[in-house]
Amino acid sequence: MTVTKETLIGDILDHDIETAEYFFEIGMHCLGCPASRGESIADACAVHGTDADELVAKINAHLAKKA
Repeated sequence: MTVTKETLIGDILDHDIETAEYFFEIGMHCLGCPASRGESIADACAVHGTDADELVAKINAHLAKKA
């Protein structure tokens, strides 16, 4: 899986639950909320005032290590 800013958070978590730590690091503690699972990384980062490109890079690096 390759993550982009348009990838849905729920799809990422379904692929690898360990990615939750990267969302928690930037203050996204609402991962259990059904609405958050339908948000893209871009949308969630905009709401939380964080850099979507940085989060995408961290998640893709994590997933690459597991491939």
